[in-house]
Amino acid sequence: MPSLRELQLGFAAAIVEQDAAHIAHYVAPRGEGTGDGLNVYLNNMYANLREALQDVFPVVERLVGEAFFHHAANRYIREHPSTSGDMQRFGSTFAAFLAEFAPAASLPYLPDTARLEWAMHEVFHAADHAPLAIEHLASVLQADCGALRCTVNPACRLLASAFPVSRIWSVNQPLPDEPGEVDADSGGEFLLIRRHGFMVEAVPLERAAFAMLQSLSAGTTVGLACERAMLIDGNFPLAAQIQRHILDGTIVGFAAQ
Repeated sequence: MPSLRELQLGFAAAIVEQDAAHIAHYVAPRGEGTGDGLNVYLNNMYANLREALQDVFPVVERLVGEAFFHHAANRYIREHPSTSGDMQRFGSTFAAFLAEFAPAASLPYLPDTARLEWAMHEVFHAADHAPLAIEHLASVLQADCGALRCTVNPACRLLASAFPVSRIWSVNQPLPDEPGEVDADSGGEFLLIRRHGFMVEAVPLERAAFAMLQSLSAGTTVGLACERAMLIDGNFPLAAQIQRHILDGTIVGFAAQ
Protein backbone atom coordinates (compact mmCIF):
# COMPACT_ATOMS: atom_id res chain seq x y z
CA MET A 1 0.00 0.00 0.00
CA PRO A 2 1.62 3.32 -1.04
CA SER A 3 2.00 6.16 1.42
CA LEU A 4 0.06 9.37 0.86
CA ARG A 5 3.27 11.10 -0.26
CA GLU A 6 4.02 8.32 -2.78
CA LEU A 7 0.48 8.62 -4.11
CA GLN A 8 0.75 12.40 -4.40
CA LEU A 9 4.13 12.21 -6.16
CA GLY A 10 2.84 9.56 -8.53
CA PHE A 11 -0.24 11.60 -9.32
CA ALA A 12 1.86 14.73 -9.95
CA ALA A 13 4.22 12.79 -12.23
CA ALA A 14 1.28 11.31 -14.13
CA ILE A 15 -0.17 14.76 -14.76
CA VAL A 16 3.03 16.66 -15.57
CA GLU A 17 4.53 13.90 -17.74
CA GLN A 18 1.14 13.04 -19.27
CA ASP A 19 1.62 9.38 -18.41
CA ALA A 20 -1.09 7.63 -16.41
CA ALA A 21 1.22 4.65 -15.81
CA HIS A 22 2.74 6.48 -12.83
CA ILE A 23 -0.46 6.05 -10.86
CA ALA A 24 -2.78 3.61 -12.64
CA HIS A 25 -1.82 0.62 -10.47
CA TYR A 26 -2.44 2.65 -7.29
CA VAL A 27 -5.98 3.77 -7.92
CA ALA A 28 -7.35 0.87 -9.93
CA PRO A 29 -5.78 -2.55 -9.41
CA ARG A 30 -7.06 -3.74 -12.79
CA GLY A 31 -6.44 -0.38 -14.51
CA GLU A 32 -10.07 -0.14 -15.61
CA GLY A 33 -10.86 3.41 -16.67
CA THR A 34 -7.92 4.98 -14.88
CA GLY A 35 -6.08 6.12 -17.98
CA ASP A 36 -9.17 7.73 -19.52
CA GLY A 37 -10.01 9.56 -16.29
CA LEU A 38 -6.49 10.85 -15.82
CA ASN A 39 -6.28 11.89 -19.45
CA VAL A 40 -9.38 14.04 -19.02
CA TYR A 41 -7.86 15.61 -15.90
CA LEU A 42 -4.44 16.28 -17.41
CA ASN A 43 -5.91 17.60 -20.67
CA ASN A 44 -8.01 20.06 -18.68
CA MET A 45 -5.00 21.07 -16.58
CA TYR A 46 -2.79 21.67 -19.61
CA ALA A 47 -5.58 23.60 -21.33
CA ASN A 48 -6.09 25.83 -18.28
CA LEU A 49 -2.37 26.56 -17.93
CA ARG A 50 -2.00 27.22 -21.66
CA GLU A 51 -4.90 29.64 -21.45
CA ALA A 52 -3.22 31.38 -18.52
CA LEU A 53 -0.07 31.83 -20.62
CA GLN A 54 -2.09 33.04 -23.60
CA ASP A 55 -3.76 35.67 -21.41
CA VAL A 56 -0.39 37.03 -20.23
CA PHE A 57 1.60 36.65 -23.46
CA PRO A 58 -0.78 37.47 -26.34
CA VAL A 59 1.90 39.28 -28.36
CA VAL A 60 4.30 36.35 -28.05
CA GLU A 61 1.54 34.09 -29.36
CA ARG A 62 0.78 36.49 -32.20
CA LEU A 63 4.46 36.57 -33.20
CA VAL A 64 4.88 32.79 -33.34
CA GLY A 65 1.38 31.57 -34.17
CA GLU A 66 -1.07 29.48 -32.18
CA ALA A 67 0.40 26.04 -33.00
CA PHE A 68 3.96 27.07 -32.10
CA PHE A 69 2.76 28.77 -28.92
CA HIS A 70 0.84 25.66 -27.83
CA HIS A 71 3.92 23.51 -28.41
CA ALA A 72 6.12 25.90 -26.41
CA ALA A 73 3.50 26.22 -23.67
CA ASN A 74 3.18 22.44 -23.31
CA ARG A 75 6.95 22.11 -22.97
CA TYR A 76 7.02 24.93 -20.42
CA ILE A 77 4.19 23.40 -18.38
CA ARG A 78 5.95 20.04 -18.36
CA GLU A 79 9.37 21.47 -17.42
CA HIS A 80 8.16 24.24 -15.10
CA PRO A 81 4.93 23.00 -13.50
CA SER A 82 2.89 25.45 -11.47
CA THR A 83 3.81 25.47 -7.78
CA SER A 84 1.13 27.90 -6.65
CA GLY A 85 -2.63 27.92 -6.51
CA ASP A 86 -2.51 31.52 -7.74
CA MET A 87 -2.67 31.39 -11.53
CA GLN A 88 -1.48 35.01 -11.73
CA ARG A 89 2.00 33.82 -10.75
CA PHE A 90 2.26 31.18 -13.46
CA GLY A 91 4.55 32.21 -16.29
CA SER A 92 7.14 34.18 -14.32
CA THR A 93 9.97 32.18 -15.95
CA PHE A 94 8.43 31.86 -19.42
CA ALA A 95 10.76 34.50 -20.90
CA ALA A 96 13.84 32.68 -19.58
CA PHE A 97 12.42 29.43 -20.97
CA LEU A 98 11.98 31.01 -24.41
CA ALA A 99 15.59 32.22 -24.33
CA GLU A 100 16.70 28.57 -24.11
CA PHE A 101 13.97 27.13 -26.35
CA ALA A 102 15.81 26.04 -29.50
CA PRO A 103 12.81 26.29 -31.89
CA ALA A 104 12.56 30.02 -31.03
CA ALA A 105 16.24 30.77 -31.70
CA SER A 106 15.43 32.56 -34.96
CA LEU A 107 13.42 35.17 -33.01
CA PRO A 108 16.01 36.70 -30.65
CA TYR A 109 13.61 39.46 -29.57
CA LEU A 110 10.99 36.96 -28.36
CA PRO A 111 12.31 36.53 -24.77
CA ASP A 112 12.40 40.30 -24.18
CA THR A 113 8.93 40.65 -25.65
CA ALA A 114 7.81 38.07 -23.09
CA ARG A 115 9.66 39.98 -20.35
CA LEU A 116 7.76 43.12 -21.29
CA GLU A 117 4.42 41.30 -21.22
CA TRP A 118 5.21 39.72 -17.85
CA ALA A 119 6.26 43.11 -16.44
CA MET A 120 2.98 44.61 -17.66
CA HIS A 121 1.10 41.71 -16.07
CA GLU A 122 2.85 42.25 -12.73
CA VAL A 123 2.29 46.00 -12.83
CA PHE A 124 -1.41 45.57 -13.59
CA HIS A 125 -1.89 43.29 -10.58
CA ALA A 126 0.44 45.16 -8.18
CA ALA A 127 -0.98 46.77 -5.06
CA ASP A 128 -1.90 50.44 -5.16
CA HIS A 129 0.39 52.88 -3.38
CA ALA A 130 -0.48 56.38 -2.23
CA PRO A 131 1.50 59.19 -3.91
CA LEU A 132 4.10 61.12 -1.96
CA ALA A 133 2.41 63.51 0.48
CA ILE A 134 3.15 67.21 0.00
CA GLU A 135 4.14 67.64 3.66
CA HIS A 136 6.60 64.76 3.32
CA LEU A 137 8.05 66.36 0.21
CA ALA A 138 8.62 69.61 2.12
CA SER A 139 10.67 67.77 4.74
CA VAL A 140 12.65 66.04 2.00
CA LEU A 141 13.64 69.37 0.48
CA GLN A 142 15.13 70.42 3.83
CA ALA A 143 17.16 67.22 4.22
CA ASP A 144 20.47 66.07 2.77
CA CYS A 145 18.93 64.73 -0.42
CA GLY A 146 22.03 62.80 -1.44
CA ALA A 147 21.78 60.63 1.67
CA LEU A 148 18.12 59.74 1.16
CA ARG A 149 16.75 56.49 -0.19
CA CYS A 150 13.65 56.42 -2.37
CA THR A 151 10.63 54.16 -2.33
CA VAL A 152 9.74 53.25 -5.90
CA ASN A 153 6.09 52.51 -6.60
CA PRO A 154 5.46 48.73 -6.49
CA ALA A 155 3.31 49.17 -9.60
CA CYS A 156 6.42 49.96 -11.67
CA ARG A 157 8.98 47.80 -13.45
CA LEU A 158 12.15 48.59 -15.40
CA LEU A 159 13.20 46.76 -18.55
CA ALA A 160 16.28 47.18 -20.72
CA SER A 161 16.30 45.43 -24.08
CA ALA A 162 18.59 45.30 -27.09
CA PHE A 163 15.43 45.28 -29.24
CA PRO A 164 12.57 47.77 -29.83
CA VAL A 165 10.19 45.66 -27.75
CA SER A 166 7.68 48.40 -26.93
CA ARG A 167 7.19 49.04 -30.66
CA ILE A 168 6.94 45.29 -31.31
CA TRP A 169 4.30 45.13 -28.57
CA SER A 170 2.45 48.18 -29.90
CA VAL A 171 2.09 47.05 -33.52
CA ASN A 172 0.87 43.63 -32.41
CA GLN A 173 -2.15 44.89 -30.50
CA PRO A 174 -5.64 43.99 -31.79
CA LEU A 175 -6.15 47.66 -32.75
CA PRO A 176 -2.62 49.02 -33.06
CA ASP A 177 -2.03 52.77 -32.85
CA GLU A 178 0.86 52.44 -35.27
CA PRO A 179 0.27 49.58 -37.71
CA GLY A 180 3.27 48.45 -39.67
CA GLU A 181 6.41 46.38 -39.52
CA VAL A 182 9.22 46.78 -37.01
CA ASP A 183 12.91 46.46 -37.77
CA ALA A 184 14.12 44.28 -34.89
CA ASP A 185 17.64 45.58 -35.45
CA SER A 186 16.67 49.24 -35.17
CA GLY A 187 18.02 49.59 -31.64
CA GLY A 188 17.22 48.81 -28.05
CA GLU A 189 15.14 50.52 -25.39
CA PHE A 190 15.14 51.44 -21.73
CA LEU A 191 11.59 51.25 -20.43
CA LEU A 192 9.63 52.21 -17.34
CA ILE A 193 6.47 50.11 -17.12
CA ARG A 194 3.89 51.82 -14.93
CA ARG A 195 0.17 51.95 -14.25
CA HIS A 196 -2.29 54.82 -14.23
CA GLY A 197 -5.66 53.60 -13.00
CA PHE A 198 -6.28 50.44 -15.01
CA MET A 199 -3.98 51.45 -17.86
CA VAL A 200 -0.46 50.01 -18.08
CA GLU A 201 2.08 51.78 -20.27
CA ALA A 202 5.71 51.34 -21.27
CA VAL A 203 7.47 54.69 -21.11
CA PRO A 204 10.82 55.08 -22.91
CA LEU A 205 13.67 56.51 -20.82
CA GLU A 206 17.10 57.85 -21.55
CA ARG A 207 19.85 55.48 -20.46
CA ALA A 208 20.98 57.76 -17.60
CA ALA A 209 17.44 58.15 -16.24
CA PHE A 210 16.98 54.38 -16.43
CA ALA A 211 20.23 53.85 -14.51
CA MET A 212 19.09 56.28 -11.81
CA LEU A 213 15.74 54.55 -11.32
CA GLN A 214 17.39 51.13 -11.42
CA SER A 215 19.77 52.20 -8.64
CA LEU A 216 16.96 53.73 -6.57
CA SER A 217 14.88 50.56 -6.98
CA ALA A 218 17.84 48.55 -5.67
CA GLY A 219 17.90 50.66 -2.50
CA THR A 220 20.92 52.87 -3.14
CA THR A 221 20.96 56.49 -1.99
CA VAL A 222 19.96 59.37 -4.21
CA GLY A 223 23.59 60.48 -4.24
CA LEU A 224 24.91 57.14 -5.48
CA ALA A 225 22.10 56.85 -8.02
CA CYS A 226 23.02 60.29 -9.32
CA GLU A 227 26.68 59.32 -9.60
CA ARG A 228 25.75 56.32 -11.70
CA ALA A 229 23.60 58.47 -13.98
CA MET A 230 26.32 61.11 -14.29
CA LEU A 231 28.80 58.49 -15.50
CA ILE A 232 26.47 58.01 -18.46
CA ASP A 233 25.44 61.63 -18.96
CA GLY A 234 27.63 64.32 -17.43
CA ASN A 235 24.79 66.84 -17.77
CA PHE A 236 22.15 64.63 -16.15
CA PRO A 237 19.47 66.90 -14.58
CA LEU A 238 19.03 65.09 -11.27
CA ALA A 239 16.62 67.54 -9.61
CA ALA A 240 14.36 67.67 -12.66
CA GLN A 241 14.32 63.87 -12.98
CA ILE A 242 13.52 63.33 -9.30
CA GLN A 243 10.73 65.90 -9.53
CA ARG A 244 9.38 64.29 -12.70
CA HIS A 245 9.17 60.85 -11.12
CA ILE A 246 7.58 62.19 -7.93
CA LEU A 247 4.89 63.92 -9.97
CA ASP A 248 4.21 60.90 -12.19
CA GLY A 249 3.93 58.60 -9.16
CA THR A 250 7.04 56.52 -9.80
CA ILE A 251 8.75 57.70 -6.60
CA VAL A 252 6.33 57.47 -3.68
CA GLY A 253 8.52 57.93 -0.62
CA PHE A 254 11.86 58.90 0.89
CA ALA A 255 13.72 57.71 3.96
CA ALA A 256 16.98 58.71 5.63
CA GLN A 257 19.83 56.18 5.73
